[in-house]
Amino acid sequence: MFAVGSLAVNDLAAVAVVAVWCFVVSVLGTSVGLILGSIRLPVLLLFSSSPAAGAGANVGISAVAAATAATTHVRHGTVDWKLAAWMTPASIVGAIIGGLASGRLPGDALLVVIGIVLVYFGATGLIRRKPSTATVSRHPARAAAAWGLGIGVLGGLVGLILGTLRIPALVRHLGVSAHRAVATNLVVGFWLGVAGVVGHLSDGVDWELFAVGAAASIPGAMIGSRLTGRLSERQLLDAIGVVLVVVGVLTAARGIL
Repeated sequence: MFAVGSLAVNDLAAVAVVAVWCFVVSVLGTSVGLILGSIRLPVLLLFSSSPAAGAGANVGISAVAAATAATTHVRHGTVDWKLAAWMTPASIVGAIIGGLASGRLPGDALLVVIGIVLVYFGATGLIRRKPSTATVSRHPARAAAAWGLGIGVLGGLVGLILGTLRIPALVRHLGVSAHRAVATNLVVGFWLGVAGVVGHLSDGVDWELFAVGAAASIPGAMIGSRLTGRLSERQLLDAIGVVLVVVGVLTAARGIL
């Protein structure tokens, strides 16, 4: 079923590794409104039929995890649908542009830059600051579209959904509470994931890998989304800050190595 290069792997062992890792990543990520596809991807690539097919499976799993977690937030009424409606189309357009330009720019350098930005947001506590008139846009709809486009381009360049950048933008520059930012980010992430799968169809998607990862991510996302509601605003912001630092370091390291 799966293979690591030319080395065959016991099917049951491979399924167990993929399922457990996807479940853990899903719980940790969706508890703070993130999908963490960048952390899931390296393990999936070990068992994918090809790097492109593994990447396609990863973005599909991200879409499933985002949709599962988003349903909890939809029921609780925490999604900012207006911002989601403006940010989603712009994010998809940006991802397409970034994807088309990805072969012309040094992807490793972009990973390093993105990693530094994530560490900056997390370590300096910017996401924890209360929005002020100096930082919050007076035109949130337009700002949501602009941020969606910009982050979409970056994500398309490096093949990531980059919800780790959208949440700080929603909180700091759009004045959205942490809980609403989490919910809104998941909705946008779902549609970006769907668009990503469509974009990978030409190169192929490892559907067996997708099936295992998605099946494990669904219960993980259900648990993670419920944990979000149990955290206070400050606790959620602290958790997001920690995740931003960790993911930022890993992203930068991936670009350097």
